[in-house]
Amino acid sequence: MTDQPNDDRPRYEDDFYAWTQFQAEVLRAIPVSDNRFDRDHLVEEIEDLGKSERNAVRSEIRRILEHLLKLAYSPAAYPRADWMVSIANARAELEDHLTASLRRDAEASLPVLYERARDAAAIALRAHGEQEAEATLPTRCPFTFDEVLQRGWYPEPHRPLEDGGA
Repeated sequence: MTDQPNDDRPRYEDDFYAWTQFQAEVLRAIPVSDNRFDRDHLVEEIEDLGKSERNAVRSEIRRILEHLLKLAYSPAAYPRADWMVSIANARAELEDHLTASLRRDAEASLPVLYERARDAAAIALRAHGEQEAEATLPTRCPFTFDEVLQRGWYPEPHRPLEDGGA
């Protein structure tokens, strides 16, 4: 099937997630006259492909948020570089997978993603005896979505650095 000039449907090459959701919608609308065609399961599988992509994007954003929190609120001098490498790797993954529709989804999901990242950061800080740092973690995301994605951006520590780490 070739694209027509005024075709406004999502394109596979441009936005895989939106394409999977659109294709599932189209398949649901097609009447099934041949009982050999397992439309319901096919629709489910196509939707799941898109959801896997969406979940991968959300996972990378949670990882970035967790490590941004550690960089900002942990007094530990080590393993700051490891957190920065993890953030850089997650941002690179996002550059490869973040489409317009997945960006909208991630931005809308940021409060929940932050909450989960905050929980993970709190556990890591507590595990390394940094209860004071854990107590200072903001309840709302202190980072903009653009900061989360911005290559090379890292927050300044909120307190002096010490040896050791979370």
